[in-house]
Amino acid sequence: MSASREKQTRQAQASSGWTDPKTLREAEQRKKEKRSSILYGVIAVVFLLVAAACIVWKSNVIEKTATAATIDGEKYTAAEVNYYYNTVVNNFYNNNYYYMMMGYISLNAQADPATQTMTEADAAMLSIELEEGQTWKDYFVDATLNQMAAVKSVLAEAEAEGFTYPDSVQADYDARMESLKTTAAANNMSVSQYLKAAMGAGMTQKIYGQQLMRALQYTAYAQAHEDSLTYDNAALETAYNEDTRVYDKAAYEYVSISGTAPSTTDAEGNEVDPTEEEQAAAKEAAKAAADKLLADFRAGGDLEALAGANEDYSYNNVENGTYTSSALQEWVFNDARKAGDSAVVESGSTYYVVAFHDRFRDEYSTVAVRHILLTVDDSALDTESDTYETDLQALKDETKAQAEELLAQWKAGDATEDSFTALANEKSADSGSNTNGGLYSQFPKNYMVPEFNDWCFDASRKPGDTGIVYGESTNYKGYHVMYFVGDDLPYWQVQVSDALKEEAMNEWYNSYGEGHTIEKGSGIKYVG
Repeated sequence: MSASREKQTRQAQASSGWTDPKTLREAEQRKKEKRSSILYGVIAVVFLLVAAACIVWKSNVIEKTATAATIDGEKYTAAEVNYYYNTVVNNFYNNNYYYMMMGYISLNAQADPATQTMTEADAAMLSIELEEGQTWKDYFVDATLNQMAAVKSVLAEAEAEGFTYPDSVQADYDARMESLKTTAAANNMSVSQYLKAAMGAGMTQKIYGQQLMRALQYTAYAQAHEDSLTYDNAALETAYNEDTRVYDKAAYEYVSISGTAPSTTDAEGNEVDPTEEEQAAAKEAAKAAADKLLADFRAGGDLEALAGANEDYSYNNVENGTYTSSALQEWVFNDARKAGDSAVVESGSTYYVVAFHDRFRDEYSTVAVRHILLTVDDSALDTESDTYETDLQALKDETKAQAEELLAQWKAGDATEDSFTALANEKSADSGSNTNGGLYSQFPKNYMVPEFNDWCFDASRKPGDTGIVYGESTNYKGYHVMYFVGDDLPYWQVQVSDALKEEAMNEWYNSYGEGHTIEKGSGIKYVG
């Protein structure tokens, strides 16, 4: 395939809403992370100085006693506000990185938010009302104070109802504070120096610890509320039927034909854009080509073979397509569509010859599994060393032996799910599950790393199965000691349930952000 054809293929895939499996997994993860950060992701991340560099404190002097904000009569210093400000900014960068890179959001992560004015397009993307001259720092500060007000209200309600925080709150707090010390030492700093560098000159270990505990308590209370939300089959069916396109998948194939006229080069080597007449002629030619291709297909031709005869055509076969608002997807997901339908669909200057095969919802069962992660610590290895691969393999072998020993230890004991749960809480390095017995439930295919995924979705897998698999991503290398709990809800039900919970939790969160009196003090200038 030529370079130009590859480019056309990517463009056609993007415009049709096609997503490759790797991108889909990443998108699903970003969706979950975004939802978490909006609802209760208020735990500041300061463990990577490089990541925090864009919001490093700009001043060497701070008036620690100055009030940065007052919320319902309670005063907060700049350091206290900065704890949440750091989180708001980092979460925004993480969740909107794609939109920033594509230019849909004007914010430049490498520049000071205080020097960047928001645009009408930004306001539309974020669904906010734009004030004249509003900077990105203004936006972040307002979001921070609103978040702080919500946290304040939630914790007050938790206290009023006598909510008992799970033991995991203290365990998580201890682990994070210990990690803070370790990371500070790795950067050749004291904890105090590290916090000041990452979160501002006014930040102290005491303030950080206080706000961290509040954030963890808030998270626990919010999680308890979310866990209480349940939906029976009738409710899930009703929500599904409100807009089946959101959850359905489609199988179809299509050929994209570009109707964009190419640029030319003048005698001096300058690029010359095509004229309106040239553009119109190119589009007309593309339409004629698409009509002929459709006729040949309907006459019994094979769409892929027909497309292969012209290197300017881009063929795609989609087995699990998801709905977007593109012209192609609107045609594919039209309720009137039936197997065997075909058409030419116009989208801008591109024409699609599309053949529809099927539309369905994912009925396969998601799974629930417990695991214990033992990571391969290769941080001390020199990647440039001639013995790097040998040294790395030795570490892998050592970690695998530890995993085998741990599994043997479990089998020699009660060998129950409860005993595995206790062992996961004690031994697992996975911070995302080592306070709930290593449990991951309702997760779909291709969500975990391939080895983990393949083990869980093996057709022969049954409840109580155990094993050891190696897994690797950009974040870790390690061995997973596995315990298969069993099949979980059908994937479509998980999708619908997640959507209902997200809506309910947003309403829950927003209810705590209403009716507050928020005032900015002189110390607000030390925030950000």
